[in-house]
Amino acid sequence: MKNSWTLPKPTLFATWIFVSLLMSMPLASQEKSPTEPEIDDVHFHLTNYIQEGTDIHDFLKIMGSKVGRVALFGIPLQQQWSYRSDADRAPTYYLNTDAPLYYYSFTDAWIAMSYRSLTKQEQSRFDPMITGFNPTDMYAADHIRRVLQTFPGVFSGIGEFTIHKEFVSAKIAGEVATLQDPALDRILDFAGEVGLVALIHNDMDVPFAKEGSEPAYLDQMKAVLKRHPNTTIIWAHTGLGRVVRPIKHHAATIAAILQDPAFSHVNFDISWDEVAKYIVSSPEATKITADLINQYPDRFLFGTDEVAPANQQAYLKVYYMYSPLWALLDKQTSAKVRRGNYERIFDAARQKVRAWEAEHLK
Repeated sequence: MKNSWTLPKPTLFATWIFVSLLMSMPLASQEKSPTEPEIDDVHFHLTNYIQEGTDIHDFLKIMGSKVGRVALFGIPLQQQWSYRSDADRAPTYYLNTDAPLYYYSFTDAWIAMSYRSLTKQEQSRFDPMITGFNPTDMYAADHIRRVLQTFPGVFSGIGEFTIHKEFVSAKIAGEVATLQDPALDRILDFAGEVGLVALIHNDMDVPFAKEGSEPAYLDQMKAVLKRHPNTTIIWAHTGLGRVVRPIKHHAATIAAILQDPAFSHVNFDISWDEVAKYIVSSPEATKITADLINQYPDRFLFGTDEVAPANQQAYLKVYYMYSPLWALLDKQTSAKVRRGNYERIFDAARQKVRAWEAEHLK
């Protein structure tokens, strides 16, 4: 039977050799593309309460392919080592000692220089945040401006910074931060002007609150949020804490905020293992949370709230704690909470902040 191919024999032979060689070579061009990251992390501390932490190059290895982007910040408070209080027992955490905490502004320079030590491609995975300001100081907004002037092209937001926080607020030297302080309004006004995302820790209630009592700080926090409609705000931990338990009808309270157009600029993160313990404490609690998030899929972000982790297992602990929650979210909602909402919010912030810097920082 006559061969139906019309190519001359040398060409057929050459083609056969080429195909044989191609099949014997490693299929580099046919390798699968790198696995898509599973999460972005909106809440991560590179350093701890004594300003020690994980080298950012090592942290990239810890992120690996599991984590896409991270909101990067230190801790704005330094735990004092008071020899009168602790002698040679150096405290490393605020619960280790009665000595005070104080604001540590150098954290912003440390974060900026760590970020600048990376390649451009590596930098694209981080959104550094300014934290080293005192929210009781009317000059705090000026500190934020100076950081932007000193490190243009670096920062995308402010925070995590704290107003009311169990066991912490009372330990900070100087005036106690409050939600009614004009200094806080000045900070949030400036963040809105620049386009900086604001990540705020504020407990919704006091520790060991009396059953059935009104949340101590809820109305004040809502008033602050309403006063700053032009600032993208993320309320950390949905207002919960280590012992600040979910208030009665906590999910309904959050839902009331989310459905109010006056709070359209407000988002919540579900970071911290102390928060996860409440959400996965029972199938009922997990379902209530999942129903809320499925109803408002654009308003929640995942974060770890890990502090200077030593390895990936420690870093992703909170992510895996939330396995029962992920299982109850619909596919699209899960993708938004784990990555989509982060990227939408921080992509917009990067663009706005860079534009403001180009216009104002001569």
